[in-house]
Amino acid sequence: MRTLPDRIRHTMIFEVIAILLVAFPGAWITGAEPATMGALSVMFSVLAMSWNLIYNWMFDHAALRYGARVPRTVRLRVLHAVLFEAGLLLAGVFLIAWWLNMSLMQALLLDIGFAVFFLVYAFAYNWLYDLVFPLPAAAAVSE
Repeated sequence: MRTLPDRIRHTMIFEVIAILLVAFPGAWITGAEPATMGALSVMFSVLAMSWNLIYNWMFDHAALRYGARVPRTVRLRVLHAVLFEAGLLLAGVFLIAWWLNMSLMQALLLDIGFAVFFLVYAFAYNWLYDLVFPLPAAAAVSE
C-alpha cells in the first residue's frame, strides 16, 4: 500500500498538473482569462473532493440500510460510478454557468468536455505515477 506522504504527493501533483491543463487550454477554448479558468479548476477540485466524500458516505449508508452484505459487484460499481459522475456533472454545470457567465447549455457542453478530459487524464496520470513512483515489491504482490 502507498503511504500517507505518497498519497499526498500523488494528489498534489495531480491537482497542480490538472489546474495547468485546464487553465491555459480552457482559456483558449472559452475565451476566458487563464486566471479565471485556473480558479474554476481549483473550485472544481474542491467540488469533486467534497462530492466524493459526501457521495461515498451516502453510498455506504444506503448499503448499510439494505444490509452490510450487499455484494460489491461489477454492476453495483458501474452504478456507483455513473451516479457519482452524474451528481458531479449536475453540480459542475451550475458552477461553470455562474463562474463563466454562460448559459446552462454552454456550461453543460463544457462540463461534459471536462468529464471526458478528466477520465483520460486520471487514467494516464495514475499509470505514469505508478511507473515513476512504483509500489514497493511486497506491496505490489499483495494487492
